[in-house]
Amino acid sequence: MDKTEINSDEFRAKRASHVTWAGLFVNLALTSFKLFAGIFGRSEAMIADAIHSLSDFITDIILLLSLKIIKKPSDKDHDYGHGKFETLVTTIIGLTLFFVGIGILYTGGKNIYSVIILKNPLPTPGIIALIAAVVSITTKELLYRYTITIGAKIKSQAVIANAWDHRADAFSSIGVLFGIGGAILLGQKGTILDPLAAIIVSFFILKAAYVILIGSINELLEESLDEKTEDEIVGIVKTTSGAKDPHNLKTRKIGNKIVIDIHIRVCRTLSIIEAHNINTEIENKIKGRYGEGTIINIHTEPEKL
Repeated sequence: MDKTEINSDEFRAKRASHVTWAGLFVNLALTSFKLFAGIFGRSEAMIADAIHSLSDFITDIILLLSLKIIKKPSDKDHDYGHGKFETLVTTIIGLTLFFVGIGILYTGGKNIYSVIILKNPLPTPGIIALIAAVVSITTKELLYRYTITIGAKIKSQAVIANAWDHRADAFSSIGVLFGIGGAILLGQKGTILDPLAAIIVSFFILKAAYVILIGSINELLEESLDEKTEDEIVGIVKTTSGAKDPHNLKTRKIGNKIVIDIHIRVCRTLSIIEAHNINTEIENKIKGRYGEGTIINIHTEPEKL
């Protein structure tokens, strides 16, 4: 399989679909098991963890639906393709995580208030809740590693965001494990550890949401590429024979693709064909570095007298 095929939208969407389907079935099974364990194990933290897994399941569905659009080629209404839809989905995943985190934080805080201020006792969690936490940590960490590997390979922001969603679930389950374990060991005196664990879970979730949202929102707002990448692009142009004084560089991202607009100067005596050949060489070099899907617009000007 050549590099062009690997970087094609169809191939990327296919690989992303495979890994997302895997995550969807895992999240469905985990949600059911953790909800059962939370209810019958009398654990507020495990119920919160189950809701987190349910949010993962929902984002998997959203991502699968979006992949049908992302893989579509450019059309008359989308000259630059459908890559921005991937950024939009990434934002939705981040927002989902954010609201889940806020909800779990609120519930945990309310239960702690109930114990400390209102003196209402909380039930001691059962062993099944503890088992569910161990299963969740192991499963979601393995799913994270599988998903992040595929996401990095196909350069998909949405898949990478979904991977971090899995990692946030694994981290949250670690907090739940300690909270439930402490509550079981200490008995009634330790039951406050269960909602406290839920609050710790919420902070992990909110941090993951923040990282995902910052990146996707910046892209939606047409943020330029980082300075190192822009310097590298200028360097590629400067090493091209006949291309002089690269300037007015503008960059942005559309999904996994980058868009480059740049001005160059060439010798005034060159023919149109010769100037065109210089542009083609620059395009080939940049696409060789950043992928065939890179969109490059070069404005050619005559060298100053």
